[in-house]
Amino acid sequence: MNADAENTDAVTPTTEGEAQEAVAGPATDAAPVDGTVTGAVDEDAVDGAAAAAGAAAPAGAGAPAAGDDASEDRDEGDIAADYIEELLDICDLDGDIDIETRGGRAYISVESGADSDADSNLRVLSKPETVTALQELTRIAVQTETGQFSRLILDIGGSRATREAELNAMVERAVERLEEGATAAALPPMSSYERKLVHDIVAARGFVSESEGEGRDRHTVVKRG
Repeated sequence: MNADAENTDAVTPTTEGEAQEAVAGPATDAAPVDGTVTGAVDEDAVDGAAAAAGAAAPAGAGAPAAGDDASEDRDEGDIAADYIEELLDICDLDGDIDIETRGGRAYISVESGADSDADSNLRVLSKPETVTALQELTRIAVQTETGQFSRLILDIGGSRATREAELNAMVERAVERLEEGATAAALPPMSSYERKLVHDIVAARGFVSESEGEGRDRHTVVKRG
Protein backbone atom coordinates (compact mmCIF):
# COMPACT_ATOMS: atom_id res chain seq x y z
CA MET A 1 0.00 0.00 0.00
CA ASN A 2 1.37 3.39 -0.94
CA ALA A 3 1.90 6.16 1.59
CA ASP A 4 -0.50 8.54 -0.16
CA ALA A 5 -3.34 6.02 -0.11
CA GLU A 6 -2.88 5.74 3.65
CA ASN A 7 -2.49 9.46 4.31
CA THR A 8 -3.82 12.16 2.04
CA ASP A 9 -3.45 14.82 4.72
CA ALA A 10 0.11 15.72 3.78
CA VAL A 11 0.84 19.37 4.47
CA THR A 12 1.05 21.45 1.34
CA PRO A 13 2.74 24.86 1.09
CA THR A 14 0.63 27.73 2.34
CA THR A 15 2.52 30.66 0.87
CA GLU A 16 1.80 32.14 -2.50
CA GLY A 17 5.37 31.57 -3.72
CA GLU A 18 5.02 27.83 -3.00
CA ALA A 19 1.53 27.53 -4.41
CA GLN A 20 2.56 24.96 -7.05
CA GLU A 21 4.68 21.82 -6.69
CA ALA A 22 7.90 21.98 -8.76
CA VAL A 23 7.54 20.43 -12.21
CA ALA A 24 11.18 19.52 -12.90
CA GLY A 25 11.74 15.84 -13.57
CA PRO A 26 12.31 13.75 -10.42
CA ALA A 27 15.66 12.19 -9.60
CA THR A 28 14.95 8.51 -10.26
CA ASP A 29 16.10 5.54 -12.30
CA ALA A 30 12.58 5.00 -13.61
CA ALA A 31 11.79 6.06 -17.15
CA PRO A 32 10.23 9.54 -16.97
CA VAL A 33 6.82 10.10 -18.48
CA ASP A 34 6.52 13.25 -20.56
CA GLY A 35 4.39 15.76 -18.67
CA THR A 36 4.45 18.62 -21.17
CA VAL A 37 0.75 18.35 -21.96
CA THR A 38 -0.46 17.41 -18.50
CA GLY A 39 -1.18 20.84 -17.07
CA ALA A 40 2.16 21.21 -15.27
CA VAL A 41 2.68 24.90 -14.71
CA ASP A 42 5.50 27.38 -14.62
CA GLU A 43 6.25 28.62 -11.09
CA ASP A 44 6.71 32.20 -12.30
CA ALA A 45 3.17 32.07 -13.74
CA VAL A 46 1.86 30.79 -10.41
CA ASP A 47 3.62 33.53 -8.49
CA GLY A 48 2.21 36.13 -10.86
CA ALA A 49 -1.31 34.75 -10.53
CA ALA A 50 -0.99 34.61 -6.76
CA ALA A 51 0.24 38.19 -6.60
CA ALA A 52 -2.60 39.39 -8.82
CA ALA A 53 -5.17 37.49 -6.78
CA GLY A 54 -3.67 38.75 -3.54
CA ALA A 55 -3.87 42.33 -4.77
CA ALA A 56 -7.50 41.87 -5.74
CA ALA A 57 -8.53 40.13 -2.51
CA PRO A 58 -9.86 42.29 0.30
CA ALA A 59 -7.38 43.17 2.99
CA GLY A 60 -7.74 40.88 5.99
CA ALA A 61 -10.23 38.66 4.18
CA GLY A 62 -11.10 35.61 6.23
CA ALA A 63 -10.05 37.20 9.52
CA PRO A 64 -12.79 37.39 12.17
CA ALA A 65 -13.76 40.68 13.73
CA ALA A 66 -12.67 41.14 17.33
CA GLY A 67 -15.23 39.67 19.70
CA ASP A 68 -17.22 38.10 16.88
CA ASP A 69 -18.50 34.90 18.48
CA ALA A 70 -20.40 33.95 15.29
CA SER A 71 -17.09 33.24 13.54
CA GLU A 72 -16.52 30.30 15.87
CA ASP A 73 -19.48 28.48 14.32
CA ARG A 74 -18.29 28.84 10.72
CA ASP A 75 -16.56 25.86 9.12
CA GLU A 76 -13.86 26.10 6.47
CA GLY A 77 -16.35 25.62 3.63
CA ASP A 78 -18.36 28.68 4.65
CA ILE A 79 -15.26 30.77 5.23
CA ALA A 80 -13.79 29.76 1.87
CA ALA A 81 -17.06 30.42 0.03
CA ASP A 82 -17.28 33.91 1.54
CA TYR A 83 -13.69 34.63 0.55
CA ILE A 84 -14.21 33.44 -3.04
CA GLU A 85 -17.52 35.32 -3.33
CA GLU A 86 -15.92 38.59 -2.26
CA LEU A 87 -13.03 38.01 -4.64
CA LEU A 88 -15.44 37.41 -7.54
CA ASP A 89 -17.27 40.63 -6.65
CA ILE A 90 -14.03 42.61 -6.67
CA CYS A 91 -13.11 41.10 -10.05
CA ASP A 92 -16.66 41.77 -11.33
CA LEU A 93 -17.16 38.10 -12.18
CA ASP A 94 -20.28 35.99 -11.69
CA GLY A 95 -20.26 32.43 -10.40
CA ASP A 96 -22.37 29.96 -8.45
CA ILE A 97 -20.49 28.58 -5.44
CA ASP A 98 -21.15 25.05 -4.19
CA ILE A 99 -19.75 23.58 -0.95
CA GLU A 100 -19.30 19.84 -0.41
CA THR A 101 -17.48 17.90 2.30
CA ARG A 102 -16.03 14.45 1.59
CA GLY A 103 -13.74 12.55 3.90
CA GLY A 104 -13.27 15.55 6.15
CA ARG A 105 -12.08 17.73 3.26
CA ALA A 106 -14.03 20.72 1.93
CA TYR A 107 -14.54 20.96 -1.83
CA ILE A 108 -15.45 24.40 -3.18
CA SER A 109 -16.76 24.55 -6.75
CA VAL A 110 -17.39 27.70 -8.74
CA GLU A 111 -19.55 27.31 -11.84
CA SER A 112 -20.92 29.88 -14.27
CA GLY A 113 -24.49 28.60 -14.39
CA ALA A 114 -26.59 29.16 -17.52
CA ASP A 115 -25.12 32.58 -18.40
CA SER A 116 -22.82 32.17 -21.42
CA ASP A 117 -21.12 35.50 -20.75
CA ALA A 118 -20.40 34.47 -17.17
CA ASP A 119 -18.98 31.19 -18.48
CA SER A 120 -16.61 33.09 -20.74
CA ASN A 121 -15.51 35.43 -17.96
CA LEU A 122 -14.99 32.60 -15.47
CA ARG A 123 -12.51 30.97 -17.82
CA VAL A 124 -10.11 33.74 -16.83
CA LEU A 125 -9.81 32.06 -13.42
CA SER A 126 -10.03 28.43 -14.54
CA LYS A 127 -6.45 28.08 -15.79
CA PRO A 128 -4.57 25.44 -13.73
CA GLU A 129 -1.92 27.82 -12.39
CA THR A 130 -4.56 30.40 -11.44
CA VAL A 131 -6.75 27.85 -9.66
CA THR A 132 -3.72 26.57 -7.73
CA ALA A 133 -2.77 30.07 -6.64
CA LEU A 134 -6.33 30.94 -5.60
CA GLN A 135 -6.66 27.67 -3.72
CA GLU A 136 -3.57 28.48 -1.65
CA LEU A 137 -4.81 32.02 -0.95
CA THR A 138 -8.19 30.61 0.11
CA ARG A 139 -6.52 28.11 2.42
CA ILE A 140 -4.56 30.95 4.01
CA ALA A 141 -7.79 32.91 4.55
CA VAL A 142 -9.34 29.89 6.25
CA GLN A 143 -6.29 29.30 8.42
CA THR A 144 -6.25 32.96 9.41
CA GLU A 145 -9.76 32.66 10.83
CA THR A 146 -9.73 29.14 12.24
CA GLY A 147 -6.10 28.83 13.27
CA GLN A 148 -6.11 25.33 11.77
CA PHE A 149 -4.47 23.91 8.66
CA SER A 150 -6.84 23.76 5.68
CA ARG A 151 -6.88 21.00 3.06
CA LEU A 152 -9.75 22.44 0.99
CA ILE A 153 -9.87 21.80 -2.74
CA LEU A 154 -10.96 24.57 -5.12
CA ASP A 155 -12.49 23.92 -8.52
CA ILE A 156 -13.30 26.73 -10.96
CA GLY A 157 -15.18 26.08 -14.17
CA GLY A 158 -14.46 22.33 -14.15
CA SER A 159 -10.70 22.77 -13.77
CA ARG A 160 -10.37 19.70 -11.55
CA ALA A 161 -12.14 17.46 -14.06
CA THR A 162 -9.78 18.74 -16.73
CA ARG A 163 -6.79 17.98 -14.52
CA GLU A 164 -8.07 14.47 -13.76
CA ALA A 165 -8.32 13.81 -17.50
CA GLU A 166 -4.71 14.96 -17.84
CA LEU A 167 -3.63 12.64 -15.03
CA ASN A 168 -5.40 9.77 -16.78
CA ALA A 169 -3.41 10.57 -19.93
CA MET A 170 -0.18 10.59 -17.92
CA VAL A 171 -0.94 7.16 -16.48
CA GLU A 172 -1.81 5.89 -19.95
CA ARG A 173 1.61 6.94 -21.24
CA ALA A 174 3.28 5.36 -18.21
CA VAL A 175 1.51 2.07 -18.88
CA GLU A 176 2.62 2.22 -22.51
CA ARG A 177 6.23 2.61 -21.34
CA LEU A 178 5.87 -0.47 -19.16
CA GLU A 179 4.35 -2.49 -21.98
CA GLU A 180 7.31 -1.45 -24.14
CA GLY A 181 9.67 -3.05 -21.63
CA ALA A 182 10.44 -0.39 -19.01
CA THR A 183 10.59 -1.71 -15.45
CA ALA A 184 9.10 1.50 -14.03
CA ALA A 185 7.80 4.86 -15.23
CA ALA A 186 8.10 8.05 -13.17
CA LEU A 187 5.53 10.81 -13.35
CA PRO A 188 6.36 14.48 -12.70
CA PRO A 189 6.19 15.85 -9.13
CA MET A 190 2.70 16.80 -7.96
CA SER A 191 0.66 17.45 -4.83
CA SER A 192 -0.42 14.72 -2.41
CA TYR A 193 -4.02 15.14 -3.61
CA GLU A 194 -3.06 14.53 -7.24
CA ARG A 195 -0.75 11.64 -6.31
CA LYS A 196 -3.70 9.97 -4.56
CA LEU A 197 -5.76 10.37 -7.74
CA VAL A 198 -2.91 8.83 -9.74
CA HIS A 199 -2.66 5.87 -7.34
CA ASP A 200 -6.38 5.20 -7.83
CA ILE A 201 -6.10 5.44 -11.62
CA VAL A 202 -3.09 3.12 -11.69
CA ALA A 203 -4.79 0.55 -9.45
CA ALA A 204 -7.83 0.55 -11.73
CA ARG A 205 -5.52 -0.30 -14.64
CA GLY A 206 -4.12 -3.33 -12.77
CA PHE A 207 -0.70 -1.84 -12.06
CA VAL A 208 0.93 -0.64 -8.84
CA SER A 209 2.38 2.72 -7.88
CA GLU A 210 4.30 4.30 -5.04
CA SER A 211 5.45 7.78 -4.11
CA GLU A 212 9.14 8.58 -4.03
CA GLY A 213 11.23 11.66 -3.27
CA GLU A 214 10.84 14.40 -0.72
CA GLY A 215 9.24 17.84 -0.65
CA ARG A 216 8.97 19.45 -4.08
CA ASP A 217 10.40 16.32 -5.74
CA ARG A 218 7.71 13.98 -4.37
CA HIS A 219 6.38 12.05 -7.35
CA THR A 220 4.70 8.80 -8.35
CA VAL A 221 6.40 5.79 -9.92
CA VAL A 222 4.27 3.26 -11.81
CA LYS A 223 5.29 -0.41 -11.97
CA ARG A 224 3.90 -3.78 -12.95
CA GLY A 225 1.96 -5.62 -10.26
